[in-house]
Amino acid sequence: MVALESKSFDETDDVRPFVGKGVGRFVTLGGSTVARASFEPGWRWSENVRPIAGTDSCQSPHFGYVISGRMRVVMDDGTEGEVGPNDVVRIEPGHDAWVVGDESCEMVDFGTSPTYAKRDA
Repeated sequence: MVALESKSFDETDDVRPFVGKGVGRFVTLGGSTVARASFEPGWRWSENVRPIAGTDSCQSPHFGYVISGRMRVVMDDGTEGEVGPNDVVRIEPGHDAWVVGDESCEMVDFGTSPTYAKRDA
């Protein structure tokens, strides 16, 4: 077991472009995946990741920190909310989300599925 492990998002393990608007950069440490994602204005999960995931709603859990921008999240049960800079958010599987406004939403996600937005996963 490694006692100390460090990686930079400047040298990621994987880069996954979303369909048309944004990109996720992924590192894996001790078997856990951490993502830094940039969601461009106009990004919406149901339009820009659903074609990759092949599911009706996002089935990845998320536990993240919003660096900048805003995102609206609607759960499959109708519960909804909005997150912005300096917010910490936990989102369970079964949701859609989209960028609010004309600023990219930058987020670090400590709880994403290792296969989030991964083609042929």
